[in-house]
Amino acid sequence: MKVLVINCGSSSLKFQLIDSESEKVLAKGLCERIGIDGRLTYSPAGGDKHVFEDPLPNHTVAVSGVLAKLTDEKIGVIASLGEIGAVGHRIVHGGEKFAQSTLLTEEAIQAVEACSELAPLHNPANIIGIRACQELMPGVPMVGVFDTAFHQTMPPKAFLYSLPYEYYTKYGVRRYGFHGTSHSYVSKRAAEILGKDVKDLKIIVCHLGNGASICAVDGGKSVDTSMGFTPLEGLTMGTRSGGMDPAIIEYIAGKENMTLSEVLNVLNKKSGVQGISGVSSDFRDLESAAAEGNQRAQDALDVFTYRVAKFVGYYAAAMNGVDVICFTAGIGENDMAVRAEVMSYLGYLGCYLDKEANNVRGEERIISTPDSRVTAMVVPTNEELAIARETVAIVNK
Repeated sequence: MKVLVINCGSSSLKFQLIDSESEKVLAKGLCERIGIDGRLTYSPAGGDKHVFEDPLPNHTVAVSGVLAKLTDEKIGVIASLGEIGAVGHRIVHGGEKFAQSTLLTEEAIQAVEACSELAPLHNPANIIGIRACQELMPGVPMVGVFDTAFHQTMPPKAFLYSLPYEYYTKYGVRRYGFHGTSHSYVSKRAAEILGKDVKDLKIIVCHLGNGASICAVDGGKSVDTSMGFTPLEGLTMGTRSGGMDPAIIEYIAGKENMTLSEVLNVLNKKSGVQGISGVSSDFRDLESAAAEGNQRAQDALDVFTYRVAKFVGYYAAAMNGVDVICFTAGIGENDMAVRAEVMSYLGYLGCYLDKEANNVRGEERIISTPDSRVTAMVVPTNEELAIARETVAIVNK
């Protein structure tokens, strides 16, 4: 079966067409600036990248453009849309309604819409992508794969906040966690690489990118994770503050004469390593600035790696041990210096860095020394493949 994987944002749409039998990517690309002017980047497997500056006034036009490229006589990879057996949609928030991927019936879509207040920047865009595909591909099964679903195995002691319980029962205020598709894929892949059953392992997955989260995976199940009610909680990130004293919000609002929404905008878009450094949210820029003596850039890097190391410690305690620590996503897969600094804190676990093995970008690699009691690994994430696998499993039920 050929599966079209769609990851729809408010003004963007990422896509991959995957052959589920060989698990090869047949084509991939990105629609950008939807509703502004439009740019479609399309790359067939083994072919050149093509960039089209065509107007993309809405997501339906964007999806139509993607389908046209996939079936184009010259650059397409399928003869007709009839070759696409299903569409897998990444959906950010499933609340407590979705503990696993699901076939997107009208009832299910309405349930996703009901979760939109929990992810107002993401779920509405995800639904737009679903509706666009339904319009252009009637009769093709649509499957929703949720970022939050993997974390629905967390126990109450991990997901409850220390607030009046009625806020949970009335409004669903609890820890949900995100990046679940990535955490699930990476933990399973790590077990495969090690030739072990994931059910026999305690794994900490460090998904480190512009958005970052850490997950404790015990026996293949998420038992705790650093992101919370929203993706704002937890680690220091590119532009997000991560965890902090909530009283700061009122304090800053009073000092700066800002509304709560304005302060939250600062916490989401102007904080993190960018806010600390005043340089950038890109770690390459931070490391260059730090090398030139910029202390604030160095402070930002130190805050980030220190907090990652602390969460690793939290989750080793939560699982009463750890067997494997995985680094993944843009920073985790590619930034050797960040991995080395995080691991400099982990000697108490018996996890020691192999400096030569750590000299790697974007490849599967064990980076701990052979005598380490805990194995550290780089495991590139592949959320699109994970979504395709989930989609096939649901369609074939």
